[in-house]
Amino acid sequence: MKKITFIYSVALLMVIAVSCIQKDGIDKDLTFLDTAVSGNVNKIFDISNDNSGKVRITPTGEGITSFLISFGHGTGSAATATVLAGGNTTHSYPEGSYTVSIGASNVAGHVTTTTYPLKVAYRAPENLAVTLNQSVHNVKVKAAADFAASYLVYFGDATAEVGTPLANGAEISHDYATSGNYNLKVVALSGGAATSEKVTAIVVTDPFGLPIDFENAFINYFFGTFGGGQKFDKVANPNPTGINTSATVGKFTRGFEGWSGTYSPLDIPIDFSAGKKVKVWVYNPDPALVGKKLNVELEAAVGGSPANGVAVLKVAITTSGAWEELVFDYSSIAAIPATTKYKQLVLRFNDSTDGAGAIIYVDNFRFTN
Repeated sequence: MKKITFIYSVALLMVIAVSCIQKDGIDKDLTFLDTAVSGNVNKIFDISNDNSGKVRITPTGEGITSFLISFGHGTGSAATATVLAGGNTTHSYPEGSYTVSIGASNVAGHVTTTTYPLKVAYRAPENLAVTLNQSVHNVKVKAAADFAASYLVYFGDATAEVGTPLANGAEISHDYATSGNYNLKVVALSGGAATSEKVTAIVVTDPFGLPIDFENAFINYFFGTFGGGQKFDKVANPNPTGINTSATVGKFTRGFEGWSGTYSPLDIPIDFSAGKKVKVWVYNPDPALVGKKLNVELEAAVGGSPANGVAVLKVAITTSGAWEELVFDYSSIAAIPATTKYKQLVLRFNDSTDGAGAIIYVDNFRFTN
């Protein structure tokens, strides 16, 4: 009886030992995978609004281990992406409509594929700013705008004009064949259908140089001034008789200081190979100014020589109440080479004394032999 009891006890211990070797809850039965449940597959499309076309795709689902996303755009490996549960992926789209396919895989390897429509629309560019740099017939254009991919520039001087492309941060140059009033249009492109535009009215001028008659609406007759009280204006002819019946002339108002005057940078230099004399019509309304002298001074020689202060001539006014012609003959100044070109015209009046308010009128500046 004792032997039987001992044998039974040993057998029981072996059974317990074997049971302790195998972990709780794990065995070789995998049939439950065949009935694994997954569902509620969906997606989140996070579409950027900066016109980059970037879309972040976040797939979701219950019991899903991974997702295979087909973007509906692109080729090869760039057309798909595999995303683990809880992850996302990003793809850049041109503006348009697409079908995104998401294949959801569960733990058993079962795949459920669902398709979703995606529409990518670019926003119109905002805060469009246009910068123009004009010089006579030439204009240079820059543009900047939020959310702009690039630009088209229409200069307004051609029928059925095709816009000229302009990149962000770049500048383009255009030469107009003739002076005039033009509407320059810049269209900011989003990269899609949406655009914004800005139209700027510009005046394209002819080059400023001798002869100067104040009659061309498309020349900028610039007479800058220096000295207190000095003024220069383009006005109606105060006495359209005699040698000068033109409509418009220059009005020179003398400043406080004797050295006050005007300065005019010229687009067309005064070329001494073409002449030696500056002629100008002058009208003096005040008899007290008879005998006072008008200075014509040529400055800013091309190449820097001769220096300023060499080409200076003074000629006295001889009458009042009528237009007269004053002649400034630079052939008398031997220090001016025959090939000299001057880029600035300077006028002074009665520079021998201080005192403001004296007025004379000038017109029809020419450079001759």
